[in-house]
Amino acid sequence: MSKTRIGLIGAGGIAQRHLGVLEQFEDVELAGFADPDFDRAVALASRYGARAYQNSAELLDGPDLDAVYICIPPFAHGEAERLAIGRGLPFFVEKPLSLDLATAEAIAEQVAAAGLVTAVGYHWRYIDTVEEARRRLAERPAQLVSGYWLDQTPPPQWWWHEDRSGGQMVEQTTHIIDLARYLVGEVTQVFGLASHQDRASFPGLDVPTASTASLRFASGAIGNIASTCILDWAHRVGLHIFAQGLALELTDHDLMVDVGSGRPVQHAQGDPVWREDRDFIDAVRGVGNRVRCPYGEALKTHRVALAISQSAREGKVVDLSMGN
Repeated sequence: MSKTRIGLIGAGGIAQRHLGVLEQFEDVELAGFADPDFDRAVALASRYGARAYQNSAELLDGPDLDAVYICIPPFAHGEAERLAIGRGLPFFVEKPLSLDLATAEAIAEQVAAAGLVTAVGYHWRYIDTVEEARRRLAERPAQLVSGYWLDQTPPPQWWWHEDRSGGQMVEQTTHIIDLARYLVGEVTQVFGLASHQDRASFPGLDVPTASTASLRFASGAIGNIASTCILDWAHRVGLHIFAQGLALELTDHDLMVDVGSGRPVQHAQGDPVWREDRDFIDAVRGVGNRVRCPYGEALKTHRVALAISQSAREGKVVDLSMGN
């Protein structure tokens, strides 16, 4: 069996999450790793019998690759994607796509012009209970949406700074925004609010510590998505959707369906990251393209997340009806 040779740019936690899946695939060879923290790249390379590189350019000029995974913080996006496109390499990139819209828009145009296979890590689209929710909403369209990312502050200090992470809506709650788009449709208007509370245990943290957004969808549905990072635990991460005679509560672990006769819960089965990685590798290998969130699709979610942040800064509604 011929093997698909993969390079990874970034050797942090999310890269290792994908590695735990990719190492299971008999048709994949992990050929090279690049990270500014060269010791991390060396550690992974020695584990997989691959080579380590200081940066993405060296990696992409090194081994003969079939595709690349880009698993880097929000502030680092741009160069790695452009290099991959320039070399005609399909790529899987973790969300969010960038800190700004211009970078992501330019990459999307280049991807489309090159006709490259791409995928973005919105893995909630691959949860089996999400597909059940989608089936039910096809019969009874959503009218009201309530989304939540109510959690603790992640430890990486780049996350604490808006000019590095983009803030919670852009870096974390983007998963819920994408899920809402996947189940309800395009967002046409947003109005965001944000507040900040200093905390001695997080010196220098300047991202909003609480944020909320009202959304209007092209379908006529309306919704609200709320975020906070002031807790010491993960309180609630999920999406609640209401339609005629139907209430759904979705998390990444289960689905509750209420039609007025109890609240049965269906537990999610399987690993959605395995499914998204399998679809990307199959697309690269030419075994059908079933990728659920290619770059251009993820860009639509990114527009909404950035518009929420813009609205909160400017104190006015942002109209997205022409941007999707």
